Amino acid sequence: MGTRDELLMAVAARYSAAKRSEKSRILTEFAEISGYHRKHAERLLRREHAVDRSQPRPGRRVYDEAVREALVVLWEAGDRICGKRLKPLIPLLITAMERHGHLELDPEVRVRLCEISPATIDRVLAPVRAGASGSKRRRNAHSSAVRRSVPIRTYADWNDPVPGYMEADLVAHSGPSASGSFVQTLTLTDVATGWTECAPLLFREQRLLSEVMTALCPALPFPLLGFDTDNDSVFMNETIKGWCEAAQVEFTRSRSYRKNDQAHVEQKNGAIVRRMVGYRR
Repeated sequence: MGTRDELLMAVAARYSAAKRSEKSRILTEFAEISGYHRKHAERLLRREHAVDRSQPRPGRRVYDEAVREALVVLWEAGDRICGKRLKPLIPLLITAMERHGHLELDPEVRVRLCEISPATIDRVLAPVRAGASGSKRRRNAHSSAVRRSVPIRTYADWNDPVPGYMEADLVAHSGPSASGSFVQTLTLTDVATGWTECAPLLFREQRLLSEVMTALCPALPFPLLGFDTDNDSVFMNETIKGWCEAAQVEFTRSRSYRKNDQAHVEQKNGAIVRRMVGYRR
């Protein structure tokens, strides 16, 4: 922002002294360099005074330490809920806690607490929430980097492939509850021919999956050329990616929450796996 202000100061004087045709060119250059919208850039160039961003702005701080401490007390009383849920409860909590002698607020602090927005609540409580949880923000899973490196293939990208490009999916046989351990079926469906191979997995584990894939490949009537999966972490990991690279198999994935990208294997999940094995454990 400081660099933009320096650029504005340098261009504003030239803009005010320029002719109409030159102003349009100066405005276009300033908008392209600064990244501002053209209309906003025009307002800035026409403004007579410059904004000094280097000076502190204590007047902008509406919520002082007294408001923050009272907000922490209300947050704890509300079972540490988020700002959007705490906002409508603040007047009720203040009334109830003052009635039972747990809180005594200055009238100005009460007004500011009732006016505070959910976003400001989360911002003010962020340090307290981080200290209370005892851990930092959750890091991205290891599968995120692998997912970004695997190209996406949609339902319209197959373009009549030769046999060997297969879609893969896991079918869980857990019954109505997903707790505990249960068998899963690995389903492989060839896009060109519809040939389907199934294999059981006693548990979800990437090394076990790579071993099952190694055992299934000799049973196929054609060499495995492509391996297209969803975004499940059991597929999106270094083990499966390394297995595909070692076997010289093209590894692709579908879009998130787009089951139609894997329509071939999804159809076999119901027509073959569910019909033969069912849903229960």
